[in-house]
Amino acid sequence: MSRFFATASDSESEESLSGDEILPKPVGGTYSKQPLLLSDDEEDTKRVVRSAKDKRFEELTNIIKTIRNAMKIRDMTKCLEEFELLGKAYMKSKNIIDKEGVPRFYIRLLSDLEDYLNELWEDKEGKKKMNKNNAKALSTLRQKLRKYNRDFEAPITAYKQNPEESADEDQEKDDDDDSEASSSSDDEKDEGMSASKFLKKIESAPPETRNKFLKKEEAEDDEESSDDEDWGSDSDDSDSESEDDEGKYTSLASKFLKKSAPLEGERQTIDKEKKKEKKKQHRKLKKEEEEGEEEEEAGGGEWEKVKGGAPLVKEKPKMFAKGTEITPHLVVKKLNEILQARGKKGTDRAAQIELLHMLAAIGAEHNLGQGITVKIKFNIVASLYDYNPNLAAYMKPDMWKKCLESIHELLDILFANPDMFIGENIAEDSENLIVSDQPLRVRGCILTLVERMDEEFTKIMQNTDPHSQEYVDNLKDEARVCEVIERVQKYLQEKGNTDEICRVYLRRIMHTYYKFDYKAHQKLLSTEQESKSEQDQAENEAEDSAVLMDRLCKYIYAKDRTDRIRTCAILCHIYHHALHNRWFQARDLMLMSHLQDNIQHADPPVQILYNRTMVQLGICAFRQGMIRDAHNALLDIQSSGRAKELLGQGLLMRTMQERNQETEKIEKRRQIPFHMHINLELLECVYLVSAMLLEIPYMAAHEFDARRRMISKQFHHQLRVGERQPLLGPPESMREHVVAASKAMKMGDWKTCRNFIINEKMNGKVWDLFPEADRVRNLLIRKIQEESLRTYLFTYSSVYDAIRMGILGDMFQLEIPTVHSIISKMIINEELMASLDQPTQTVVMHGTEPSSLQNTALQLAEKLGNLVENNERIFDHKQGSYGGYFNRGKEGDQKDSYQRKEGGYQRRGYRRDQPNQSNY
Repeated sequence: MSRFFATASDSESEESLSGDEILPKPVGGTYSKQPLLLSDDEEDTKRVVRSAKDKRFEELTNIIKTIRNAMKIRDMTKCLEEFELLGKAYMKSKNIIDKEGVPRFYIRLLSDLEDYLNELWEDKEGKKKMNKNNAKALSTLRQKLRKYNRDFEAPITAYKQNPEESADEDQEKDDDDDSEASSSSDDEKDEGMSASKFLKKIESAPPETRNKFLKKEEAEDDEESSDDEDWGSDSDDSDSESEDDEGKYTSLASKFLKKSAPLEGERQTIDKEKKKEKKKQHRKLKKEEEEGEEEEEAGGGEWEKVKGGAPLVKEKPKMFAKGTEITPHLVVKKLNEILQARGKKGTDRAAQIELLHMLAAIGAEHNLGQGITVKIKFNIVASLYDYNPNLAAYMKPDMWKKCLESIHELLDILFANPDMFIGENIAEDSENLIVSDQPLRVRGCILTLVERMDEEFTKIMQNTDPHSQEYVDNLKDEARVCEVIERVQKYLQEKGNTDEICRVYLRRIMHTYYKFDYKAHQKLLSTEQESKSEQDQAENEAEDSAVLMDRLCKYIYAKDRTDRIRTCAILCHIYHHALHNRWFQARDLMLMSHLQDNIQHADPPVQILYNRTMVQLGICAFRQGMIRDAHNALLDIQSSGRAKELLGQGLLMRTMQERNQETEKIEKRRQIPFHMHINLELLECVYLVSAMLLEIPYMAAHEFDARRRMISKQFHHQLRVGERQPLLGPPESMREHVVAASKAMKMGDWKTCRNFIINEKMNGKVWDLFPEADRVRNLLIRKIQEESLRTYLFTYSSVYDAIRMGILGDMFQLEIPTVHSIISKMIINEELMASLDQPTQTVVMHGTEPSSLQNTALQLAEKLGNLVENNERIFDHKQGSYGGYFNRGKEGDQKDSYQRKEGGYQRRGYRRDQPNQSNY
């Protein structure tokens, strides 16, 4: 505008201002250029006066925009920083907010931020992907926001009940403010001219010029928004237009007021139409955004937010162009294109699986052959396995069902096409996917897919709550898993090599060895009363689990070339024998395998299987009445105090040693599913009862012996715990029952001991869990009677000179031959110094047991001897002498000391049997 006035001459200005004068005339009669020479800054720069409310609210809105941008990129650290700044800005605006009220945009942010943080907090996978700073900021911001929102509970609740209404009210308010601002700006533009003068000037102009002027004004008003910049910002454009159209306008006023408002009535109608159009556009955009967000949540990422517009739909990639001829080579090419994105960052795995299904459907529709279908099916199953990139994550139920269905369909095709050859060794170049003279050749391994399927099933069972109905529903899928393994077994028996057959046999064994065969058990019970020929006939009718395990394991023993598969097969075979009370077969197989020598070098899963097998072997020995063998088998597991961890049935809390997070994840993956667990309370009860039956007679026999050794440390610990109790009430737990029974047996009261071990509570906890519970209970009562008799003779033999066996039989309700057998064994083993008078059925005591004074003297002599040996050893060590009897090394000293101790026992004449703690 300054250039326009600078170039205009005085004559031109005078001519243009002739007629109705718009500008005031100076006193001298001529127009001066000085008042019109204005600087660009004065014209272009417009001073805006804002209220304190606008300033404070603008500061709040700027911070809110920054917070929302940080929410979009999940930058929790930035959110936390800006939230603290927002709180400070709110406190600065407290005076204005008290007058005006809390703005709705502030309440909307608090509500949205609270919902956003709750979603992030519940998204466990998303939290794991966060770095440490973001995770820490998330928890801090969540706590601060919860405290901060307590002051705004009522407004936030009202907003959540009707969020759309609040948003619309705010938008209307903003529109009103914009319209007021635009109208005020228009008024400021028209300050120098009244409406009447402007109308007179327009009417005085020629019709053509007036029409052009009005049309141009309408066009410019349509292009501009209600809050456009002032006309001075486009000074260059206006100057060029004024130079071109200089002859078309009759006066300078028309050029000067080029962008001024049109007629007053027209301006009002235009403003109203603009408001309505703007409101419609805003509501339309908002509605489209909300629909896009809802479909994004429901459809799993089909919508994508685009800056400054409505969400756009991602188009699904087209498989083939319209009209393209579908050929096998084209389908294989498309398959390779899909597989190239596999494993890359940002690949949508669900979409990839869907594309492979579409490609398989296209291949089946155009009859491209079973070779291509099999290749696509292999890749579908592999993509289902890759859906969860994390090893610890398990498959979702829908993916698991798709996986089973795809493997069944694949096996159906393989059985329907026996000429097709599948193998891992087939190169992609040598594949033959098209039906021709040569047989079909496809690269792939069905056994690998089945092994991965079995591992996924194990992970599903590990990550399911064992006490829920969901676990039962998932466990029903084991029948389908076993069915798939059986079908693969049949397929590989015809076309697989020995290594593959051994691998699939091991999978079959791992799903069979821990299951008790009730049908075979019932057959055994029924055929025991029938003839042997009928029993053989019943066995030949159906293959029970024992025959199946024997056949599969023997094949692995003969053909396998890897130690791991053979070791696992042996352990599973022993476990199955022990589970079905075949004690001698299980024991012999364990002794012949020599697994005890090198099992510590095996990997952890095999060691867990070994521990489970030893526990089952010990329980089997207990059911057969072989108490010492049962104790020896269970000793290693129970004495460690980590039975739960050693059996792979859970992790123990370690106080002294901290677990690494990665180590804990690895250990969790080794856990055994719940339906394969061994009852730990039953295991502990069997061990403690076995220790009681061994330890109580031994303690009675060596009551005054200083060298008495403990057979079971855990059992002695339970006895000490029971003795420390100030009040002895009725026993409640299983351990308290065993302790109370031990005290009764120590006194020779076998009936009280039996009542503590066998009662309703113990039956429900332990004994009813055995397959033949009544037989086990009767056997246990018999053992309690026999050991109580031995304990009674050890304790009170010094009181008797002679005692009739009939009296002992009546006391312990045992037959006289049984009493005779027990006493004879004790005499032969030099446990009891007595002799039997056969005609009178009397036991005559010899009375060679030392008295209490003699026992004390012997203990003193032993302690003095030990003291002398220690002093001599210390003296020789100081003198530097390394030879001699006492300086043969640690092992030699222990060996000589043990030999001297054994000799001392034999010299005293009352040597007892030492407990045998050797393991298998």
